[in-house]
Amino acid sequence: MRVGIVILPEHRWWAAEPLWRMAEEYGFAHAWTYDHLGWRSLVDKAWYDAVPTLTAAATVTSTIRLGTLVASPNFRHPVHFARELTALDDIADGRITLGVGAGGTGFDASVLGQPELTPPERSDRFAEFIELLDHVLRFDVTDYDGTYYSAVQARRAPGCVQLPRIPFVVAANGTRSMQLAAQHGQGWVTTGRGGDDLESWWRAVAELSLRFTDICHQQGRDPAKVHRYLQVDAAPEFSLSSVEHFRDVVGRADELGFTDVITHWPRADSPYAGKESTVEEIATEVLPEL
Repeated sequence: MRVGIVILPEHRWWAAEPLWRMAEEYGFAHAWTYDHLGWRSLVDKAWYDAVPTLTAAATVTSTIRLGTLVASPNFRHPVHFARELTALDDIADGRITLGVGAGGTGFDASVLGQPELTPPERSDRFAEFIELLDHVLRFDVTDYDGTYYSAVQARRAPGCVQLPRIPFVVAANGTRSMQLAAQHGQGWVTTGRGGDDLESWWRAVAELSLRFTDICHQQGRDPAKVHRYLQVDAAPEFSLSSVEHFRDVVGRADELGFTDVITHWPRADSPYAGKESTVEEIATEVLPEL
């Protein structure tokens, strides 16, 4: 079991830089940041872009994997994004993982004035996004003519440090996106589904895990070869509320076949309100056991 942590892109770099350093020093396997233009209750607060944040994080760390949780088609084009990812993977010397999802329906989906998409349209756009991004990152020249995205002689050079491209971790709770995860992902990440209490949330997570296994088989993919990430703070209780609770969360995720769990760096208030001292305790008491 590997443990990752999300550091929200809300701090000026002088304040954020120590957090990224500590994530590596504490022994987390991977560290992530959100890829939004604005997010939920924090939409009127300070917020910085994911790519420059990860670039800066790459320059102050040396071993920890870094990634987006998750990159959004709401405001990115695969051809340009491929250039950003290629540069980022080079700066990080092959430590980048791309978490990628369909794009939500909140602020990111409306701030650019684009028309609202139906759920099927968002799924179709996601399929094009990940297909084109995969192709541009793997092949020398790409032409593509889709409903949502196009490319004319898009170049790959010099390509990613990681070959054939950086690994994709595809966010998926529904059947269509799970199929994309099985087709294109080196990993699958889920937030679970609903649940007003912990037990119902864990039951939904278990059902999703079994469903993903079935879809992998349907897609001709060995489910054991796809890493499974669980975003544990989608649950009704913050995973870092205590060391004991976090240890229970990791154990339950492991029992359900997840290879990785992802928590969040505690904040002073909601969301993810908690104590930074809990991170240090977990680094001392839990991470060495895994």
